[in-house]
Amino acid sequence: MLNIKDGDSGKNGQVQCAVFPDRAFRIMSSSSNFYTLVTDHLLDRETVSEYNITITAKDEGSPSFSTNKTLTLKISDVNDNAPQFEKKNYIAYVVENNSPGLSVLSVKANDRDSGNNAHISYVLDDTETNGLQISYFTVDSDSGIVRAVRTIDYEQIKDFQFRVKAQDRGSPPLASNVTVKIIIQDQNDNAPQILYPVQTAGSLVAEMVPRSADVGYLVTKVVAVDVDSGQNAWLSYKLLKTTERGLFDVGLQNGEIRTVRQVSDKDPVKQKLTVVVEDNGHPSRSATVNVNVVVADSFPEVLSEFSDFTHDVDYNDNLTFYLVLALAVVSFLFISSLLAIISVKIYRWRSRRLFHKSGANLPVIPYYPPLYADIGGTGTLQHVYNYEVCRTTDSRRSDATFVRPSSSTLDIDSSCTKRITFWASFFLNV
Repeated sequence: MLNIKDGDSGKNGQVQCAVFPDRAFRIMSSSSNFYTLVTDHLLDRETVSEYNITITAKDEGSPSFSTNKTLTLKISDVNDNAPQFEKKNYIAYVVENNSPGLSVLSVKANDRDSGNNAHISYVLDDTETNGLQISYFTVDSDSGIVRAVRTIDYEQIKDFQFRVKAQDRGSPPLASNVTVKIIIQDQNDNAPQILYPVQTAGSLVAEMVPRSADVGYLVTKVVAVDVDSGQNAWLSYKLLKTTERGLFDVGLQNGEIRTVRQVSDKDPVKQKLTVVVEDNGHPSRSATVNVNVVVADSFPEVLSEFSDFTHDVDYNDNLTFYLVLALAVVSFLFISSLLAIISVKIYRWRSRRLFHKSGANLPVIPYYPPLYADIGGTGTLQHVYNYEVCRTTDSRRSDATFVRPSSSTLDIDSSCTKRITFWASFFLNV
């Protein structure tokens, strides 16, 4: 509000006001001698943060008199601008097997506001990721430095992509996102792996080459792979050791083993080749493989030489096997003997118990005094009877066989008398 007065009268006291600059403000007459300064359009602090407004009051007299007044107007900030990143996206490269805490890159955002409205904090935005990236990386909330918190293995994860959010501290806060892509670079941390020929301790693989093989005959092919990438996975094959020099060679790039001359009768039947496979990394890593070759024209001839290869097997493995086998046999014999002794003891104990029980229930056989016949046949014993008694310790009944004599008269001598006495004593004891 402005109060402008002119001491003259008439036209000399009538005042006209003007404002400069007139592109943002204008002045209005509200009542006598009072004027209002108002904005003519929206003010943007980020465009012009301060105005020096000049108001000119001029009368209508002749000559005209005027007065100028300058006002300083400062525009206060409101949080109407979100943070903006300096780049549309960020890309960084990290070599695998990194140390935890490694600084990967730094993101930077600016806010055109002022004060707290321009104070920016950085966070990882996990709304569009599966959480894997957040477990490997973190961002400093104040500086925007992205760090790797874990060691990364290229053979498991080749790259990461996530978003970083920049948010101010205004009310309400405003934010914006940027995409960050981390590309993992391979390191030569894996040696080549031999796929063929397969090296096993329990079995033997040998390639057969006929004696009539021409020059360039394909014996076999060494197959290897490297899980690294780039030049770290470029493999080369070299023949490190051979039984007969000058007979075989291996392709530098394809690993094919071929004959370089014809086989002669002087060449040994059994050939052993050692092939080394190297990658092109720095430092280079390698692996070796043994290839067994038999120079023969028929399969029976191969079998005669086949057993010689087995002598290369580690004898420590055989010794361990025999020791384990001997221990198992001794343990089995000990347990079997122990079980046999226990079984015999139990059997004897049960036999004695059954004997005592059966003896208590034996039937009572009455005793009758023997009658003897006289020689003349006038006595009371006119016939002789024989009894055969069969019994067991656990029998509950007796079986007797009755046999009739062949004649009605029996002469009794001393031996017969002893026999009768024996049978009488037997029945009496029973």
